[in-house]
Amino acid sequence: MAIEFRKGHGTENDFVLLPDPDGDLDLTGARVRALCDRGRGLGADGVLRVIRTKALPDAPEGIDGDVWFMDYRNADGSLAEMCGNGVRVFARHLSDQGLVDGPVFPVGTRAGLRPATVHPDGQVTVDMGPVRRTGRSETTVTGRTYPGLGIDVGNPHLACVTDDVPTLDLTTQPDFDRAVFPNGVNLEFVQPLGADEVRMRVHERGVGETRSCGTGTVAAAAAALAAQDRTTGTVTVHVPGGTVTVEITETGSTLTGPAAFVAQGELDQAWWDAQV
Repeated sequence: MAIEFRKGHGTENDFVLLPDPDGDLDLTGARVRALCDRGRGLGADGVLRVIRTKALPDAPEGIDGDVWFMDYRNADGSLAEMCGNGVRVFARHLSDQGLVDGPVFPVGTRAGLRPATVHPDGQVTVDMGPVRRTGRSETTVTGRTYPGLGIDVGNPHLACVTDDVPTLDLTTQPDFDRAVFPNGVNLEFVQPLGADEVRMRVHERGVGETRSCGTGTVAAAAAALAAQDRTTGTVTVHVPGGTVTVEITETGSTLTGPAAFVAQGELDQAWWDAQV
């Protein structure tokens, strides 16, 4: 059986997509790590398996079996609840391949259903769900401590507002309170550029520093608004890989940004079989 793939990115947060509607692939952690390795694989921040919900044994309850499910794996092979850039790329793939009817449709994730809208210009808007503040904590980068706001957008974040964003060394894992975040945490560093505009860098759980993080931009927007004693608003977020727009309301949030594809093909079967 040919193992097809597509390679895409959302603001340079890049992914390997594996079409697997019936769940036939044995997607082990070793294979995910090999695919994401930029020296011996295709190279990516994560893997998105395109699968029907009914074919995924650990799919969350309450999602119709025929809904397309984004089975997302971090570059280290671990499962993740949600990925804002990934779901935009995933939604664009479904639309491009004629797998959905119309420009508006739901995407299944481990954080629940995420409605998506694919626009004619290639931009994708995703309903990211409620934004929940989880309290204060801190992280340490090269010996300096940064206070931050815990944010849950279906996955855990700690967003720190600071003017040090351009000079931070995020090549190694920053320290954080593992009692507060026992399953790890995405760490955002947010520099205000105006009332409704910020610059962000991120160290992603299970990946390292990436060019962008979709859920992280929502967390960054929430932290920037909180620093102004606001709970709602629309924020432009600049990341190293581009620019997205986040809207936070009293009941939910949306993320709008680009999704693009750069390659497609078939994996070598012998290479795949050797990754165990």
